[in-house]
Amino acid sequence: MSFPEPNRLPLDRAIPIAQLGLIAMDMDSTAITIECIDEIADFAGVKSEVSAITAAAMRGELDFQESLRRRVACLEGLSVNVLREVYDARLKPTDGLADLMAHAHRHDVKTLLISGGFTYFTERMRTRFGYTYTRANALGEHDGKLTGGVCGAIVDATEKARMLKFLTSTLPPGRSATVALGDGANDLPMLHAATLGVACHAKPKVREQVAVAINQGGLDQLIVLLPT
Repeated sequence: MSFPEPNRLPLDRAIPIAQLGLIAMDMDSTAITIECIDEIADFAGVKSEVSAITAAAMRGELDFQESLRRRVACLEGLSVNVLREVYDARLKPTDGLADLMAHAHRHDVKTLLISGGFTYFTERMRTRFGYTYTRANALGEHDGKLTGGVCGAIVDATEKARMLKFLTSTLPPGRSATVALGDGANDLPMLHAATLGVACHAKPKVREQVAVAINQGGLDQLIVLLPT
């Protein structure tokens, strides 16, 4: 039997909350416990195939944009009502997310939910947890069914890092420190661009490249590194 690696929360990496301007986080398998596209694919009877592509992309073995197009193509013809079913019945916020968000907003820290997943879910998470900003991909729809395509430019690793850097440039003097959380290879540029990158229940490739990792337990543990 294997056990999760212990968390790495080095106190010398702490950022006083008064200096922190932004917390950015990935959604699927970071802010929430599921990969939304895998759960949508379950309704099309192709969950195992889509999950295998998702896992390979998160390990950095496949080009993210191409892997997303392949996965979304498998959803063609599904009713858009499936999205609501996934959100209502399967989507579960990661333990500690609400406490981390409350800590951030109590101290006027901006929050970003940025995802290679879909706007249907990020916008509902914005309403539920009060994210300042969201960015994700829009699924194509026509006559109440998914088209199997993505509308507009795809949010990938490059876009995640770009968005973090852009929002950092808008922060006030003295509050330019940033924290980024993610689990997959497509999060690494964003984690590296932040003042503090945090691997959250992440793939080995990600855990190896960041100093701070939450491998077990909730996201609220990060609060110890954001002292008042």
